[in-house]
Amino acid sequence: MFSGIIETTSQILKVIPHKQAVEVVLIRPKNFDDIKIGDSIACNGVCLTVHLFNDHSIHFILGFETLKTLNIHMDSLTGQVWNLERSLRFGDRVHGHLVTGHVEALGKVVRNEAYGDSWFLNVECPKNLLPLIWKKGSLAIHGVSLTINEIRDGVVEFCLIPETVSRTNLSQIPLNGLINLETDYLAKLYLHKKEFETST
Repeated sequence: MFSGIIETTSQILKVIPHKQAVEVVLIRPKNFDDIKIGDSIACNGVCLTVHLFNDHSIHFILGFETLKTLNIHMDSLTGQVWNLERSLRFGDRVHGHLVTGHVEALGKVVRNEAYGDSWFLNVECPKNLLPLIWKKGSLAIHGVSLTINEIRDGVVEFCLIPETVSRTNLSQIPLNGLINLETDYLAKLYLHKKEFETST
């Protein structure tokens, strides 16, 4: 479980193909000094397991389901900069919202620009996620916990503060670029509860 508060970003050094899987090697951040094989780290909002690591790099395996959900093309990965967050410890403060790292869909960036001291990011979301998205609710975008400013015709508007812009890769996503989406965990529980009550 994660909070959606990004600790740092890291660049992909190398991509190694496997059968129906891909091994991704990232630069190991200096402050990630407590990791172990098997640890969970959110990478651009995707919960991945540490496969190998050394003083300079961390290795993750992206399986078939992850590759399919994220529409990942291996030849475009090398050099990308990803948001990283280590998993929460019990007793930690949750400064964002509860994020599982299970990306549900991809959104399309339709606005990404500075506006004074703020930064506006607008994302077109798939229709099946819209019942779980509302004004002033939470949505994880590339693993970043963000509050929704507005939602109009399936487009969700966010206003990023300077800290978010400097700490994450969100300002670097090009127009029409795809971005990982995970809806609010508690919203999903509420919706499933309502569906269960209606069906019984």
